[in-house]
Amino acid sequence: MRKFGILILVLVGIMCMDLKAQDAPFSQFYANQLYLNPALAGSARCPRISLNYRNQWPGIPSTYVTYSAGYDQYVNALSGGVGIQAYHDRAGTGIIQTNSVSGMYAYQLAIDRNLSLKAGFQTTFYNKSIDWSQLTFNDMIDARYGFIYPTGEVPIEAPVNKLDFSAGALLFTDKFYLGFATHHLTQPDESFFKSTESKLPRKYTAHAGALIPLDNDNPEDGGISPNIIYQRQGEFNHLNLGLYLNKGPITGGVWYRWNDALIFLVGLYTDQFRFGYSYDVTVSGLGTQTLGSHEISVTMLFPCREPRRKFRQMKCPQF
Repeated sequence: MRKFGILILVLVGIMCMDLKAQDAPFSQFYANQLYLNPALAGSARCPRISLNYRNQWPGIPSTYVTYSAGYDQYVNALSGGVGIQAYHDRAGTGIIQTNSVSGMYAYQLAIDRNLSLKAGFQTTFYNKSIDWSQLTFNDMIDARYGFIYPTGEVPIEAPVNKLDFSAGALLFTDKFYLGFATHHLTQPDESFFKSTESKLPRKYTAHAGALIPLDNDNPEDGGISPNIIYQRQGEFNHLNLGLYLNKGPITGGVWYRWNDALIFLVGLYTDQFRFGYSYDVTVSGLGTQTLGSHEISVTMLFPCREPRRKFRQMKCPQF
């Protein structure tokens, strides 16, 4: 009965077309850098492919599943990084689906010998649709045989197709980084009905962190990385506090998303390949019946030529 009650709440939220939407959260923030901040495009210098999968609350019948795939690299002739990302999100076992493709560019400037600035811009085309065949209504129910009648409800005529724009900035040295991004600058209207308006709220992200080597004489041997990420979208606020420990090819991490989840992460990385798995333990009022959230990331790095001019690579967590 508790799961059934949660299902009803989820479906009510889905069918409330004037509800202010919220972007899907990823727990492996730096394994999905293009999603976090467009200024991170090209931050690895060489070509990079990133694949991400998230299954949120699998214990609830109407779950949330999100995929993303991205490619980015630094281009000498453009003095910055370029990237492209595809995104797919299914809410309510696919009742609402969102698909998008984004292109981004991040200019990089060396302010002095130690400090660099990146400024990123992003253009997104996205599509949001409802699978009407998965919805049920009261007029479809027969008291004896259940759902046997066609509904008299008028189906939604067409999906929503919109352009969206985002921007971000990043300051970094060899030891710390500080970034800020604003997504959905124009707040596009994504209502399914012409008679109503439902604007997608801007999402503001501020993130910062540092790298502390375990051995100053051999900084590549491993280190500790404390991090903080704050995100606000509409009435939703997420404060994330995290700590990574790197030793050899192994990364371990723990994050706390304030009043929502405790996130545990383990990752394996080499010069060419990275794999990460994280599990969110729900600590909010939804309790253990959600079965938490699972997330998997795969990153592939490809060799490239040395840049003609000196390039300062941002050193940050990989997951």
